[in-house]
Amino acid sequence: MSVINELRMRPATAERRSWDASLAVRLGLAVTVISTLLIGANLATPIYPLIQEDLGLTPFAVTVAFASYVLALITGLVLAGHWSDHIGRRAALVVAVVLGLLGAALFAVATSLPVLAAGRVLQGAAVALATGASAAALRDLLPSRPEWASRFTLMASAGGVAAGPVIGGLLSLLPAPTRTPFVIYLGVLATLLIPLVLLRARPAVKPPAGDNPLAVLRPRRPAVSAEARRAFWTASSVGFLSFAVFGFTLSLAPTWFADIAGTQSRPLIGLLAALVLGSSAVSQLLSPRGRFVVPVGLAGMAIGVGLLPAAQSTGSLPLLVGACMGAGFGQGMAFRVVFNEVSVRVDPAHHAQTVSAVYVITYLGSAVPVLGLGAAAGIWGLTASVTVFALLVAAVCAVLAVVSLAVRLGGPR
Repeated sequence: MSVINELRMRPATAERRSWDASLAVRLGLAVTVISTLLIGANLATPIYPLIQEDLGLTPFAVTVAFASYVLALITGLVLAGHWSDHIGRRAALVVAVVLGLLGAALFAVATSLPVLAAGRVLQGAAVALATGASAAALRDLLPSRPEWASRFTLMASAGGVAAGPVIGGLLSLLPAPTRTPFVIYLGVLATLLIPLVLLRARPAVKPPAGDNPLAVLRPRRPAVSAEARRAFWTASSVGFLSFAVFGFTLSLAPTWFADIAGTQSRPLIGLLAALVLGSSAVSQLLSPRGRFVVPVGLAGMAIGVGLLPAAQSTGSLPLLVGACMGAGFGQGMAFRVVFNEVSVRVDPAHHAQTVSAVYVITYLGSAVPVLGLGAAAGIWGLTASVTVFALLVAAVCAVLAVVSLAVRLGGPR
């Protein structure tokens, strides 16, 4: 069935020229699409200081550009988080890649904050559509291994976001550093469309019935089954805090890191910005186990984030690196477990919708606190604002660690 027929939600027909890819290839495509879109959404992280200088932007304007992506992502998750259940996973991923192409193209030619924000909005819409579709595709492909499906989802997400600043920093060494990285990325993303279009799509898990198939695409109020509700709110709380830290490291942190490291090297700044996300991705590979993984992970995140002001006050690069790695590894430990608890408790037919609902709250952590931090930096300065932000996040992480420990001590062994 062609992508056009999928989008029109027509019944499946026999395909003679389509590519019936293996399970491994399908898994790889699902992971590659979401990670590539997230790489593109974060290519600009080490380049923000240059963009800020070229366009004459304030710190708050930088956070507005960053938050426009996050707010579009959240809106997309609410409006279209369930679409892949009805149009099919492949069709949803194709549309996501097309939106990503348009967003990157706008970002590459941006000469003002509105154009920059418009590009970020399209990137956010692309990631929103791909988030639920890729997570659900992995769950469909690994029906008897939901834990592995969740692990692949988190690895692709954290790994893509972590790789974005590093790749962006390296590509920014080329001529026209605020343009060239996005031109190269456009070529990579366009190439990814080829296997997606050729792939033989599997039927949608919830094909529409009746005379008005488009009715199933209407926005839905986020809903979670009763058996998954407690796990949902736990994962959402941990996710909100996690992405508050991620949002900081991907927006204002490059300028803050450059001061501590005493360098303007964009590759080094990109590497520092990627430490938290990269450590989170590594934790998915190591996957510590046990009853107390969540409280220990939250405690590690609290300590790591709490040490960031100490790294700034002492000007210690090793302490900064250790704090970022500790925060990221602790976050990955905790979020992997609570995210998996949601996945195993929800019906596969509602997996895309539920994952999207988790990410609605999770991504709010990248918008609301970061906008507040940007506004505060314009009033009290970046150093004082980051100090207060880090200490508040560390305190809430510590409280959640204590609550999680109490729940696990009081629960069944």
